[in-house]
Amino acid sequence: MKFFALALLVSLTYTTYAQDAVLVFSRTKGYRHASIGAGKVALMKMGQENKFRVDTTEDANAFTYDNLKKYKTVIFLSTTGDVLDTLQQQAFEKYIQKGGGYVGIHAAADTEYNWPWYNQLCGAYFLSHPKQQDAEVAVIDKNHPSTKGLPDRWKRFDEWYSYKKIVDGPTVLAKLDEKTYTGGANGDNHPIAWYRKFDGGRSFYTGMGHTDASYVDPLFVGHLLGGIRWAMGKAK
Repeated sequence: MKFFALALLVSLTYTTYAQDAVLVFSRTKGYRHASIGAGKVALMKMGQENKFRVDTTEDANAFTYDNLKKYKTVIFLSTTGDVLDTLQQQAFEKYIQKGGGYVGIHAAADTEYNWPWYNQLCGAYFLSHPKQQDAEVAVIDKNHPSTKGLPDRWKRFDEWYSYKKIVDGPTVLAKLDEKTYTGGANGDNHPIAWYRKFDGGRSFYTGMGHTDASYVDPLFVGHLLGGIRWAMGKAK
């Protein structure tokens, strides 16, 4: 009887782990960020340490509803350009509408400019960026799992995006202080991380993550993990 109970517990534990999975999608049809490799490594380590499976792909054929529904969240890791065809877009829309999660990292905003639904999901499109440099991020909402533990003023080095077609609806978590660097194009209202519930699912985006160093920075990794857990439905 004890053996049966132990076997049942192991089986239930494995089932829970198997169901908690995310898909990392990093296909590029434009500029390709060198940090994609570092991002994949960090996300796989994150999954191992937090008991969720991480699958990675650059194959758009993974975007069928039957495949996507296996995952709690799909992470667009610095994707660029038109990475999905019409049928793949429809499958992803259905996945979100059925309660799926989306996480966009950095160049995820430089993706699918001709797909208005994606603009709403991601929250904005890439406009421009100056040279990489230090800047200060003003963390304005520390009640979200992605921002708990961050300093109020977060100074870091990155490639700082300005945005166009910034949509109404997302809750802004952090803004970029354009007075602390040169070359910003959004002025005093320059969001850099946000989240929302959208079309039945959950969406989190962070504009940071251009550099390899980001993915070994405990503050950025914690920021990203909190966003992923929220998009998975694992954190309030």
